[in-house]
Amino acid sequence: MNKIAVLPGDGIGAEIVPPALEAVKEAGRKYGYRFDFKHGLIGGAAYDETGHPLPEETLKLCKESDAVILGAVGGPKWENLPVHLRPEVGALLPIRKHLGLFANLRPVQVFPQLADASTLKTELVSGLDIMIVRELTGGLYFGDKKKEPIDGGYRVVDTLVYTTPEIDRVARLSFELAQKRGGRLTSVDKANVLETSRHWREVVVNLAQEYSDVELSHIYVDNCAMQLVRDPKQFDVMVTENMFGDILTDLAAQLTGSIGMLPSASIGGDVALYEPIHGSAPDIAGKDLANPLATILSAAMMLRITYNMEQAAADIEKAVTKVLEDGYRTGDIMQPGMKQVGTKEMGELVLQHLRG
Repeated sequence: MNKIAVLPGDGIGAEIVPPALEAVKEAGRKYGYRFDFKHGLIGGAAYDETGHPLPEETLKLCKESDAVILGAVGGPKWENLPVHLRPEVGALLPIRKHLGLFANLRPVQVFPQLADASTLKTELVSGLDIMIVRELTGGLYFGDKKKEPIDGGYRVVDTLVYTTPEIDRVARLSFELAQKRGGRLTSVDKANVLETSRHWREVVVNLAQEYSDVELSHIYVDNCAMQLVRDPKQFDVMVTENMFGDILTDLAAQLTGSIGMLPSASIGGDVALYEPIHGSAPDIAGKDLANPLATILSAAMMLRITYNMEQAAADIEKAVTKVLEDGYRTGDIMQPGMKQVGTKEMGELVLQHLRG
């Protein structure tokens, strides 16, 4: 039995995760795959229930599973908690560290049916297909932090730290992905200013000698942000450190028409974690407005990466494409002349196509 830990989390998490689970079950049924879903608490929901955003029981559940499907965490309700108890800091960062999830894979693909939904000109994004690899367990988010009083206020420090092995492993993964795609890798850094970026570039350059079939280029993060808007199709695989990746992937999400369309996979340890890249969207939670497609596509990534169930994963992706071809849209990707549906109906439409 394939064991999957299910962590709906906060906000719209409880609405977008169930359609993804149903898609996994339906896609697997055709090929004789069976799944055991076990639910756990994370984020603000976990804090309200247990007093901590990442309970030990949840961490144990994840470690005993093959994969984790996560909805979203956080919201205004928990913003005034001590920093270490806030869902984003007390749940997301630790679970990545505990599971050894050092690489976040974020495919940025524009469905042909949604090319007009992008805020960029159609010709700039039509056919866009980028894989962004974000280092996930190092950098500013995990470095030492300090706040100390000084005359006139405070002195605040966030420490940006990377080691050679941390850079090597995520760069190596990125080179291997580039070999399987277009054979081009862009490393994003700020080597003209930061010592960590200079070492990042040194490690990547040295590693490139092992991958002579991959064309390596470097770009500063500020220029990269501009180029993603100016000419996004120049990129194939991109690799960058934690905070740069956090920012650039949200920017890249808008190229696709909506952040509600982008899945992700966090890998590196024995158990991988799959989640949409959007947040908990508390303003629309419980209103049947959220787009479940990113979560459904994250589940397809799980079938492909964790279970090597290529055909089942492809079936889910084809079903999503067919629903879009049929003109169905949630509010975030709504276009003139299309048919607007809610979270539940969008999930049901995907299921209908999976059932054939």
